Amino acid sequence: MTSTSTRRVLIVFGGRSSEHEVSCATTAGILKAIDRSKWDVVPVGITRDGEWVRVADDPSALEFRDGHGQSVTAGDSRVILASGGALFNVSYEGDPASGEASVREVEDLGRVDVVLPLLHGPYGEDGTIQGLFEMANVPYVGCGVTASAISMDKHLTKTVLAAAGIDVGSWELVTRVEWEEDPTAVTERIGALGYPVFVKPCRAGSSIGISKVEDEAELAVAMKEAQNHDPRVIVEAMLPGREIECGVLGSSSSHPRTAPLGEIELPEGEFYDYELKYVDTEAIGLVCPARVRPEHEALIRETAARAFEALECEGLARVDFFYDEDSSRIIINEVNTLPGFTPVSMFPQMWGAAGLDYTRLIDVLLEEALLRPPGLR
Repeated sequence: MTSTSTRRVLIVFGGRSSEHEVSCATTAGILKAIDRSKWDVVPVGITRDGEWVRVADDPSALEFRDGHGQSVTAGDSRVILASGGALFNVSYEGDPASGEASVREVEDLGRVDVVLPLLHGPYGEDGTIQGLFEMANVPYVGCGVTASAISMDKHLTKTVLAAAGIDVGSWELVTRVEWEEDPTAVTERIGALGYPVFVKPCRAGSSIGISKVEDEAELAVAMKEAQNHDPRVIVEAMLPGREIECGVLGSSSSHPRTAPLGEIELPEGEFYDYELKYVDTEAIGLVCPARVRPEHEALIRETAARAFEALECEGLARVDFFYDEDSSRIIINEVNTLPGFTPVSMFPQMWGAAGLDYTRLIDVLLEEALLRPPGLR
């Protein structure tokens, strides 16, 4: 049970999305940095099949090694989260996944005070697990169901932000049915954007499934790759300028705060794909604070806060921009409600530049979550 000096935090990671390995790496960073004098940590991993299992509190077992990520695997027991944050570990005779196993033992793991979900992508960042925490009546870090669901969907994000008067560039949504029934019409719509374009799964992250398409001949292969991850595909016009990011912290009871800006410096002609993010990391530069004219920095930070509020975000978000200094055009590319959170990720680095170190940043997020009860707000 929770002691008088520490509160129990359930860290949930892994998950069913293609960003499973990224989630494990994020968790490794958190486990190393969290203040153990304040927080009693209970790590629970979700396998790629959606099974909840106890995981050793060992960061080294979850880190990227030699360019390869780690995975959560299941044994003969499963973790159950019940109402009010009660946790149970159920051991079985036989394989629990078979549906024929019998319960051998139920272990009461006590109650947790707050959940820190570190699940990137679908089934974790998209409102699904947030709904579970709401139903279980347990506080959790980050955005609620609606903001998570909308921000995970690139088309819906752009639709909401455009309605709020925020520049999001030009795009086309392509459903699987549209592509299968009339690819010629879809190709014409995409051609109107002007090549090159970027073809992306609508509800995925970490640059998984994304292709840069130089001309119409490359479109079919790119569509297939994106549809391997999501039947809804978004096609975006290539935007001018530098890639600038802004970290935001906030709650339902206060105006959001923004951090000094960060910039991703890419090799000539490249875009920020999975390899550059997690494997060939030495090929990129992460600059924080970004070198941006003061009046433009103020506008970017103001726009990030506006986007945070327009989407009804809570807790944290990273807002990604394209910034064209010559034209002064500032365009939001996407909003990440659970951004990369390893010590070298841009979000912690931006807040570090604001004087909020990694360990304290974790504290701030957990403390804000405890002040924000589940339910309608």
